[in-house]
Amino acid sequence: MNLSNKIERRKHDRIKVRWPVTVFTDHGMIKGETGNITVDGIFICCEEPLRLNEIFPASMDPPNHQTIWFTGKAIWSDFYAVDDQGTAFGTGICFVKVSDGDRHFFDQVVSAHPE
Repeated sequence: MNLSNKIERRKHDRIKVRWPVTVFTDHGMIKGETGNITVDGIFICCEEPLRLNEIFPASMDPPNHQTIWFTGKAIWSDFYAVDDQGTAFGTGICFVKVSDGDRHFFDQVVSAHPE
C-alpha cells in the first residue's frame, strides 16, 4: 500500500500527552499512560491488553487538573506500539461517557497545542 495515498480518517485534532490512566476491568485495574488525546478519545499504552469493543470505566490524571473519570470503549489495538519504557500494548479508546466540562477541557488543551 502506498502510504502517500492513505486516507486520514481522524476527525479531530490530537496532541501528544503523557498522563497516567487507570482502566477498571472485570479482572482488576490496569495502569497505563496516554500517548495522545482528542476531544473524542485517547490512545493509551499499558502493560496488559484491553479487549476490543469492551466498555469500561477509567480515569486519567492530567497535570494541574482534577482526575477525569470517564467511560471508554476499546476500538482498536496495536500490539506493536512500544513507548520509551517498553510498554507494548497500545489501544485506541473512544469516550462513551465523559462530562461536558472535561470534554471542554480536552478541547482547550488540544486547541492550545495542535500537533
